[in-house]
Amino acid sequence: MNAPQKLLYLAANWPEPASSAAGTRSLQLLSLFLETGWDITVMSAAERRAHSAPLPSTIHTQSLLLNDSKMDKVFASLSPDVVIFDRFMLEEQYGWRIAKSCPQAIRILDTIDLHCLREIRHQALKDQRPRDFPDWFRDSAMRELASIYRSDLTYLISDAEKEILTTELNIPESLLEVLPFLLRPEEYTRSPNTPAYSQRQNFISIGNFRHAPNADAVRHLYHDLWPSLRNKCPQATLTVFGADLPPALQQLHQPPKGFLICGRAENAIQEMERARVCLAPLRFGAGLKGKLLDAMLGGCPSVTTPIGAEGMQGPFLWPGAVEADPEKWIEAAVSLYQDEKAWNTAHNLIPPLLSGRFNRESFRRPFFDKLATLQSPHFRNAPDRLIGALLQHHQHRSTEYMSRWIEAKNKNTL
Repeated sequence: MNAPQKLLYLAANWPEPASSAAGTRSLQLLSLFLETGWDITVMSAAERRAHSAPLPSTIHTQSLLLNDSKMDKVFASLSPDVVIFDRFMLEEQYGWRIAKSCPQAIRILDTIDLHCLREIRHQALKDQRPRDFPDWFRDSAMRELASIYRSDLTYLISDAEKEILTTELNIPESLLEVLPFLLRPEEYTRSPNTPAYSQRQNFISIGNFRHAPNADAVRHLYHDLWPSLRNKCPQATLTVFGADLPPALQQLHQPPKGFLICGRAENAIQEMERARVCLAPLRFGAGLKGKLLDAMLGGCPSVTTPIGAEGMQGPFLWPGAVEADPEKWIEAAVSLYQDEKAWNTAHNLIPPLLSGRFNRESFRRPFFDKLATLQSPHFRNAPDRLIGALLQHHQHRSTEYMSRWIEAKNKNTL
C-alpha cells in the first residue's frame, strides 16, 4: 500500500471561520486534502485565539519559528510533497527555506485575496482617482507579484483577479488557478424553513474590522448612506456585526439614530436569517466577500457595490442590487426592504448563484488534476517558469540573508 502524500500548510493565523472569510477558506481547502487521504501538517507562528477553530484530530499542528534555522531541519524531516503558503508574506519568509530543505515539494501560494489589489484600490480611493497601471509599482504589489512568479502555482479565490493579472500584467495563465468558496450541497440548498419576508426585519451589515475595507464601509454607511436610508425607512434599524471592534468604530453606536454596533456575531448566518436586507457598501477590496456569501446562505438579499459583487456573481443575476452611485444604492435598499415582491424575487435568485458558482464538486477534480500535472518531472523547466526561477535565485538570496542576519542578531542579544 502506498504511503499517503504529505501536505505542509503554512498559515499566517490559525483559522477563525467565525471571524473572517479567510478562516472559512482555509478549512475548506484543508478538507479537500483530508478527504483524499493526505497526511496534513498545519504550522503557524501566530498564537491561538479564543475563536481559533479546532482542527480535526487527524491534522498535525506545530508552531513556526521566525528567522530560525531550526526550521530547515523541521521542514526536511516532514518531507512534504506539497507546501501551501496561505499569504505571500509566508512565501517570502519561508519559501527559500522550503526550496532548500524540500526541493522536491510543490510550492503553492494561496493569496486568500490579492492583497496588493486591495491596497492599490484603497490608495486610489484616498486620492479620489481611478486605479492606474503605475499603481502596480508599489512595494507591496512588487512583493506579491514576485511571490506569484516564484511559486509553482498560485490559487486565487476570484476569477476577476485572474483576469486582472493576465490581461493587465501578462502573468501566464499556467501559473494561476481559481479556487473560490467551496460549498457542499447541504450548505447551498436552502431549507424550506428559511424565514420569509414577513418574518424578518431591519438591516444588517457584517465584517471583520481588522480588514480595512470593512471599517471603511461602516464609516461610509454611518456618515453618507444611513441618514437618508433611515429617513425613508424610519422604523428600521441597522445592526453592524464584526470581530475585533476598535474603539473608534464603537463610537458610531447610536441607538437613537437606529445605528447599532454589536461586535462579533457568534453565528453570522443565523443573524442573516433574522434580517431583511444585508448592506455592504464596499468602496475598495479584493477577493470574494464572505459577508455576502453568509447573506446568501441565510437567505438574505443584499445591496452592495461592483467591488462587493466582483468575482461572486459571474453570469448569474444578483440576489438584491449592485450599485455604484450612492443615491441609486439607497433607492435599491429601500425598495428591497419595503417591497415584498422585489424581496422575494431577489431571495429566489440565491440558490442558482450558490450552486452555479460555489459547488465544491465542480472544483475538486480539476484541483487534484492540476496537482498531478505539477508533480510531473519536467514542469519546472517550462519556459513560463523562467522568471520565477530568476526571482528564486536572486531575490530569495536577499530574503535569506536578511533572515539569517536577524537570527544572528537575536542570538547576540540574548
